[in-house]
Amino acid sequence: MAQSHNWNIVQEKFKIGDKEIILETGKLAKQADGSVLVSCNETRVLVTVVSSRKATDKDFFPLMVEYQEKYYSSGKIPGGFFKREAKPSTDATLTSRLIDRPIRPLFPTGYMFETQVVASVLSTDNSIEPGILAGIGASTALYISDIPFNGPAASCQVARVNGQYIANPSYAQIEEADLEMIVAGTRKALLMVEGGAKFISEETMLEALKFGHDSFQPAIEAQERLRKAVGKPKREFKPKEVDEAFRKQVEQFLSPKVKSALKIEEKQARYQAVDDAKAEAAEKFLIDLPEDLLEIRKKELGTIVEDVKYNVARQTILKEAVRIDGRKVTDIRPITCEVGILPRAHGSGLFTRGETQVLGAITLGTSDDEQLIDSVSGNYYKKFILHYNFPPYSVGEVGRIGFTGRREIGHGALAERALKAILPDPAKFPYTMRVVGEVLESNGSSSMGTVCAGCMGLMDAGVPIVEPVSGIAMGLIKEGDDIAILSDILGDEDHLGDMDFKVAGGKSGITAFQMDIKIEGVTLEIMKKALAQAAEGRAHILNEMLKVIDIHRGEISPYAPRIETIQVKPEKVREIIGPGGKMIKSIIEATGVKIDIEDDGKINIATSDPIAGAKAKAMIMSICAEAEIGKTYQGKVKKIMDFGAFVEILPGTDGLLHISEISHDRVRTVTEVLKEGDELEVKVLDVDRAGKIKLSRKALLIKPV
Repeated sequence: MAQSHNWNIVQEKFKIGDKEIILETGKLAKQADGSVLVSCNETRVLVTVVSSRKATDKDFFPLMVEYQEKYYSSGKIPGGFFKREAKPSTDATLTSRLIDRPIRPLFPTGYMFETQVVASVLSTDNSIEPGILAGIGASTALYISDIPFNGPAASCQVARVNGQYIANPSYAQIEEADLEMIVAGTRKALLMVEGGAKFISEETMLEALKFGHDSFQPAIEAQERLRKAVGKPKREFKPKEVDEAFRKQVEQFLSPKVKSALKIEEKQARYQAVDDAKAEAAEKFLIDLPEDLLEIRKKELGTIVEDVKYNVARQTILKEAVRIDGRKVTDIRPITCEVGILPRAHGSGLFTRGETQVLGAITLGTSDDEQLIDSVSGNYYKKFILHYNFPPYSVGEVGRIGFTGRREIGHGALAERALKAILPDPAKFPYTMRVVGEVLESNGSSSMGTVCAGCMGLMDAGVPIVEPVSGIAMGLIKEGDDIAILSDILGDEDHLGDMDFKVAGGKSGITAFQMDIKIEGVTLEIMKKALAQAAEGRAHILNEMLKVIDIHRGEISPYAPRIETIQVKPEKVREIIGPGGKMIKSIIEATGVKIDIEDDGKINIATSDPIAGAKAKAMIMSICAEAEIGKTYQGKVKKIMDFGAFVEILPGTDGLLHISEISHDRVRTVTEVLKEGDELEVKVLDVDRAGKIKLSRKALLIKPV
């Protein structure tokens, strides 16, 4: 007789907003170092964590986060030939990043053990974003495991609808919101923010951040209770230590050389100067060492160089208020803007800020160009697409081209969110729009450069945007109570600093934002200062853009399709399409245009040939035309009857020409005067309630005297 498993299942329940969430462990995936099933209504997300017990020789923390969308979770079979989940969707990749970014800073410094977090969506009812549950589950699984982790952390989604903040809103509420963000943090501080808005103020954003931080506190408390109940003792870990005597010697030698190198404004020259200093140190301190010790000292030298760069750059900023390239903390690098540099693209903008340069290329298309998204939560179409490309030459390196990495997807999504808020009403500008941000040079905040280049490109393309926007990346250096907030950070300041906070928006407010923290959180007070400083920087950048183009062009490119929208009665749609699409196909074949028909009678005609567009419009309007009493039509006899003839006066519209209305003279038989196929002018005498049309030829003839 089979025995049942003796599972030790432990649950903790809490609420965020009006939704109850359950953390459960002890039943599923027990061979993982930590596993948690997170539930809300009928949504279930299983999160597992495993960390290797053998350290790598890498110089970065090898954390891997995988968010897996299972199509069975919503009762769907995947599209495509193989009918199984393949590579992660864009949404899944973005969610993986949202899980990764809050937990990464909470691992101890020097932890170089391969660690993998896998979040699998097992069931979803669309009542809550599964990624939120996955983020909470990742922290919980790490916190109750024996893996070193300075948690717990939690996250929640925040939306503002009609001025009211909602924690973990429904999809319907998000559609109505003027602000939507993901907020993550610890009990006392913020770790990550990501979201978009329809021109909100800095004050509103701070309110939303505080609301989100307060809202996820029950999740922090539930994790603490669960760890008390089932938490494992944390495994011992000591980071690799550099020989102290060797460190002191090298630091003393390198510090003045690195400080001098970091004053060089040009990035590649600065990097070369640091490399030269490292090479000098190697010649001085790595001579005549035994082979086994030489390898150890080489790695230690690399660590010391990075530590010296870190300390020198930070102390120079904090003590002298001077940055790596000589700027003050609020200074923005020189900006140059251009538009219209690509002759055949429908619009283009080139944005250069310091050593960051982005080319924004715009293409306008029709509804045929919309992107179909096959999502676990349901299929939908996108009319606005932004692609961000970061080739290796942009940073002076050799690398693989063609593979779109998580970073590119994430940066592209941020820029897309920033520009989506400024797009015109699709009913008034029914184009599919694609923006491509080509990063040609990068030394800090190429995603915000994409916002600026893309905005200028849209205006150059003649897109009637709501208002222009710009973007800026803010940094933070924090040592105890000493704090410096940096505007328009360099790549080195991102690498050596404690915060990367990107904000995009226009004169009316903020449209997108993203914050990552490398320390264990920042306070709302720091966020307030950063937002105020970012607003000043954004305004300066926007002003430089507006010097080149301050309003959209009055017309679109001659190479872009012209879309004319006409409205017909919904009941006429069937006639325009015709049996099996015969009628609409014949119009397209005759004119070469693209035609998009909606059920409500809205018709978009797209073509780069205005004559063809006018012809297609005339053909459609003739199908939709209705007989008007008293109006004269050129008709064609379709059928002869004893009592008269049926005459087609409009496509698909016949009227009765009674025998008595053919002539002023008496007509004995219809065939005496007419035969099928004859063309003649007739006048509409009446249209009854049933739509029957009475015609007259006689009314157009001169009456005999």
